[in-house]
Amino acid sequence: MKLLTIETSSGPHPGLLLADRQILDLAIAPGGLYPDAWRPASVRDILEGGESRLDAVKHVSDAAEADLDACQPALSALPEASLLPPVPDPWLVFSVGMNYGRHLAEMGNTPRPAHPAGFIKTRDSLLGSGKPINVPPQCPDMIDYEGEFCFVFGRACHNVSEDEAMDYVAGYTIANDVSARDWIPDIRSGEPPFGPIHGWERNVMGKNLPGFTPCGPVIVTADEIPDPHDLHLQTRLNGEVMQDTRTDDLIFKLPEIISYYSRWYRFHPGDIVTTGSPSGVGVGRTPPVFMKPGDVVEVEIEGIGILGNHLV
Repeated sequence: MKLLTIETSSGPHPGLLLADRQILDLAIAPGGLYPDAWRPASVRDILEGGESRLDAVKHVSDAAEADLDACQPALSALPEASLLPPVPDPWLVFSVGMNYGRHLAEMGNTPRPAHPAGFIKTRDSLLGSGKPINVPPQCPDMIDYEGEFCFVFGRACHNVSEDEAMDYVAGYTIANDVSARDWIPDIRSGEPPFGPIHGWERNVMGKNLPGFTPCGPVIVTADEIPDPHDLHLQTRLNGEVMQDTRTDDLIFKLPEIISYYSRWYRFHPGDIVTTGSPSGVGVGRTPPVFMKPGDVVEVEIEGIGILGNHLV
């Protein structure tokens, strides 16, 4: 299944992307599609309900596909829909960095970390596919793209082993870890030990500006992705391919990421983890390539779809 969140005049509605690229609004879908009286209030509500609620939504999906005519009042075409992030209200958005081998090579042959490296992003940084990324006036000149493969938790997860880690994953989505690169020189030029630490902090804040984590367009449930470590990822800027890789270049695979960070964090259903950016980022190019107003950036991942946004 492909779950998403639609922006409507009455607020966010959970939805399903059907096989013909039509969206079924689960908030107003015919009651006869549901196996019981429950109706989801949000995508996070579905995930918090566990397997039984996912099974109920799968029942709705199958019933809708079998009788689209009966669903017409609740259907809309994907290109015309106004989308929010698939989970607009996660407890936590967590980003893993330095996690593609070829990306470390392009960033001055940065050594591979002994353990995963990551940071928290704010909920306010989330943005739906199709929505404009506002260029901040305080740092407008070094806006970079980072297309990233993401996983979404379906169960509360704390202190789990690598062997059981994938049992907590409900599905997969796409993010663009948009980054204001103005503070990269601070990391490189600061006096150790605290200079680079302060530079890294400012670099992370440059990833947390409003709308700097476009996410979506959908969450694809885990049963539809047989191997998350063998997917094609491509980022395009104004149609030109900038990043082109497979997720087999991930240094730390999903079980390692989940087990490592769950030692400290308690993840909740709907929480989103981005797994790192592959090579081809703008700041790693000679000369650097940064985004500007009018640009269109797209991140496409095999089996999930295309996350697209434009800069204003």
